Amino acid sequence: MFLSTEHQQVADMTRRFANQVIRPEAERLDREEAFAGEIYQEMAQNGLFGITVPDSYGGAGLDCLAYSIVMEELSRGYASVADQCGLVELFGTMLCKYGTEMQKSEWIGPLIRAEKRGAYCITEAGAGSDVSGIKTTAARSGSGWVLNGSKLWIHNAPVADVAFVLARTNPEAGKRGMSIFIVDCHATGVTRGPKEHKLGQRSSQVGELAFNDVSLPADALLGVEGRGFHMMMSVLEKGRVGIGALAVGIIQAALEASIEQAKLRQQFGHAIAEFQAIQFMLADMAKDAEAARLLVRSAAMKLDAEVDAAAASSMAKCFASDAAVANTSNAIQIFGGSGYIRGYEVERLFRDAKITQIYEGTNQIQRVIIARKLLES
Repeated sequence: MFLSTEHQQVADMTRRFANQVIRPEAERLDREEAFAGEIYQEMAQNGLFGITVPDSYGGAGLDCLAYSIVMEELSRGYASVADQCGLVELFGTMLCKYGTEMQKSEWIGPLIRAEKRGAYCITEAGAGSDVSGIKTTAARSGSGWVLNGSKLWIHNAPVADVAFVLARTNPEAGKRGMSIFIVDCHATGVTRGPKEHKLGQRSSQVGELAFNDVSLPADALLGVEGRGFHMMMSVLEKGRVGIGALAVGIIQAALEASIEQAKLRQQFGHAIAEFQAIQFMLADMAKDAEAARLLVRSAAMKLDAEVDAAAASSMAKCFASDAAVANTSNAIQIFGGSGYIRGYEVERLFRDAKITQIYEGTNQIQRVIIARKLLES
């Protein structure tokens, strides 16, 4: 797929940023499980948050294809950093689609400028793939609401300033009885669990957010009461394009590292790149990277064209993440024993890849979505 001049410029700029700013810090951030706050400030200054948010709200005003390109190139530097870009994109999209002008002016700018940190709160102990199983509630109290419940494994929970929380407002109405609330994480009754220590993407801060009789004003409600499930699901197609692109970035980084290692590593008096077994592994890695990239960009273009992209987004996310796990494993094989040692990039890439099969909807759920679309009559 040939990129336009504008899209190629976006790719080139983001790749330079990843090479110069992100990659040199990736090993340290992973080792220390450190929040990449300074990098996020630089990303904000370079317009790498809010890619599709209109410039009138402080975003870059670009399309979803550009977003997928940015996510891939950032992830090639370090997937945890790309993940923050994807999170801000979801907030910006949701606010632009459903927020009041007051909500947009209060939150979009600070999130895009990395002045505020957000948390996207769906998952609970008994509600992962089955979002309809959430138990967090928001009950009317005077002109406002009272929020109770807890959310698990929430990205940015340990550091968030604001949370977008899916809660039940009508327990009898099923999926039509859920609403989204914008919650100040510093409010009375909001507590944070400890930071989780994760297998991969260790720089991303993940934890629990609990809400105990949190008083919310009337204008904390985002969009229409009872439409929260639909609203959150409506932005996940873009989210899945983003995670698919992130997975492509991981594959690309693994491929580049593997090519370099294959040329350098000697066995039986020859560089292992001369052996056909290694050549075939590199070839498979390259074709999977390209196939995943094309699926992701095709889904992005469908979203830009405002046509049904549900199956395309699920295919892109599912294929790219499965390919990331398989090909980072092969990258370790090419490195041999050294690839299994902490401090080598491919060891980190292998750990970073696994979560892409799980978040933004597990790959089992993606297959369910694809099959349903195929069987629609």
